[in-house]
Amino acid sequence: MADRNLSAMRPPFSTLADRSPSFGLLLLRVVTVGVLVFGCVHLHHFSQFVTVAPILFAAAAGLLLLLGLWTVMAGVMVILLELFLAVSHNCDLSVTVLVAALGLTLALLGPGAWSVDAQRFGWRRIEIRRPE
Repeated sequence: MADRNLSAMRPPFSTLADRSPSFGLLLLRVVTVGVLVFGCVHLHHFSQFVTVAPILFAAAAGLLLLLGLWTVMAGVMVILLELFLAVSHNCDLSVTVLVAALGLTLALLGPGAWSVDAQRFGWRRIEIRRPE
């Protein structure tokens, strides 16, 4: 029973460590957002709804990733966006696979300590005092 209570106190992410792992995850989030924005600029020269919708979807996922808010959901959004672009648009498949892999990596690893998610769901210290 004690093990169940301890696991309930753990954050939903595996990496809320401080120092270099969190810097690496922050860098990964920023690079993923940069690639998303760069890819959307190349799609922007079309004015059809089919092209505008992925841009808006990428902007929403990019903003969530940049802030580190709902990082798992934003990573899944990136994967779904890249799958959609690979099937429906004539995109470079290597870039699509790369960005989808970055989204999957962020969804599996979590946001790192320098994120909104870490502030909301981070490790908590609970002190239990003996009754006097």
